[in-house]
Amino acid sequence: MTAPNGRGLLHLAAALDQEAAHDAAPYVESARLAERGALDFVTLGDTFARPGPDALAVLSRVAPATTRIGLVPTVTTTHTEPFHVQAAVATLDWVSRGRAGWHLDVSTTEGEARLFGRRRAAPAEALWQEAGEVADVAARLWDSWEDDAEIRDRKTGRFIDRDKLHHVDFQGTAFSVKGPSIVPRPPQGHPVRVVDATGEHARRVAARHADVAIVRAVNAARAGALRTELREAAARSGRDPDTLRVLAGLTVDLGDGEHAADPGHGGGGPRQTAQGPLYRGGPVDLAELIAAWHEAGAVDGFHLTPLAPRRDLERLVNGTVALLQHRGLFRTFYPGSTLREHLGLTRPVNQYAVAGKAS
Repeated sequence: MTAPNGRGLLHLAAALDQEAAHDAAPYVESARLAERGALDFVTLGDTFARPGPDALAVLSRVAPATTRIGLVPTVTTTHTEPFHVQAAVATLDWVSRGRAGWHLDVSTTEGEARLFGRRRAAPAEALWQEAGEVADVAARLWDSWEDDAEIRDRKTGRFIDRDKLHHVDFQGTAFSVKGPSIVPRPPQGHPVRVVDATGEHARRVAARHADVAIVRAVNAARAGALRTELREAAARSGRDPDTLRVLAGLTVDLGDGEHAADPGHGGGGPRQTAQGPLYRGGPVDLAELIAAWHEAGAVDGFHLTPLAPRRDLERLVNGTVALLQHRGLFRTFYPGSTLREHLGLTRPVNQYAVAGKAS
């Protein structure tokens, strides 16, 4: 499906982060609002550096309270066990019936390392190399069950066809995994992997393993250059670059309602802050910015972080998104049921099943 300008329809996502929320209700309310706007997915951040609810557990609670929107928690690959991480993400995909994603991140500080007591903090390059290996082994473990491995034959008492379970026998720089997984292959085959590609080391991992890469730029030209860099790196790694969606990460402050955007905002691009690009203005000008960057081919869409979670998400959905829908640039309903379908991504083939047929 394409927009009137001939490009693919926009992909839009929003962050649900709320510092003061320690129960599921506010997240459920926000996710339902985002779903009414037909957004591709919502994210929920997580880190060992500050207290707060576990993002994956919260979105597992949000899953049965929603029906279509994708759910993408941050799950850190440092200090955690890759086998358990992939099983948890696969479980979220089952609970949500194919709407799970996984925002990969790393833990860089000595304070976070002391929480676990297993090893010292490591340089970012080493941590992101490990994150890439975790992404790799997760895909292998998701494929370690073929789609028809479950038999569930009560007469014979056979639950699985053991010939359709596979050992992954993965050896990384900091861990090894034999497999197979303890969770059947997820509904999407592979839950969607998201990487914030702001840093150089993260960008390499995104090009090789991510389905969605988030970039941060204050103008369309820079965003377009980052998108081109990621797509070229994906092609060099043997991937089809059209399987990578590149979204611009942008914090939005819609607090003053409808008015002309501040200088340096609106169609002229967001303002750089210590936390990244910030747009401050009205929902209409934000829609113009999104449409202009998409028209220029700079990005495939936007990941938007409301500065004031409830207020700005409501104005985003009821104002900006509604205008983009009216112009035919964004969907008004979900044509599919899985997050991969929202993003226009096919379900991956099982690498072990393909290898078995080839032999």
